[in-house]
Amino acid sequence: MKKIFIILALVLPTLFAAGQRKSGEVKAIEKQVDAMVNSWNRHDHSDMKNYCTQDFSWVNIVGMWWKNLKEVQYSTQFYHTNMFKHTTMTNKGVSVKIISPTTAVVHFKSFVSAFKTPNGEEIPGSDDIALLVYVKQNGKWLLTAGENVVIDPLAQKNDPVLHMKK
Repeated sequence: MKKIFIILALVLPTLFAAGQRKSGEVKAIEKQVDAMVNSWNRHDHSDMKNYCTQDFSWVNIVGMWWKNLKEVQYSTQFYHTNMFKHTTMTNKGVSVKIISPTTAVVHFKSFVSAFKTPNGEEIPGSDDIALLVYVKQNGKWLLTAGENVVIDPLAQKNDPVLHMKK
């Protein structure tokens, strides 16, 4: 019995510390998601190097694939100068799954307000979801890949998971 208490005394602090570290890691990733949202709302993406890797790639909502930080930053800034200059992005939820000590997958739900396309078409605001991949480099979580889609409210009603037996 004494051995069990000794083992518990050695193992429990380690488990507690690991749980605390993960919580700290999740908070650090959430802070990086907030940095991305702040860039959007300022319509200034010059700070992307602070929360993205140099080989960062992004597939945007209409299927354009930008393959490095320079392309992503240029294209995002282009659209914010020409189309999204009056939009706001609201963080509606972040779900972080730590895959390894240096890799995490994030589902990020947001609302993006209405905007006009270059040809003047008014696009209403929408709920979006993005899949983001973060890597830890030099002690800092950085976005290395992402893709976003509009959440279609009509299609959501037909999600088979809603009718799945629990």
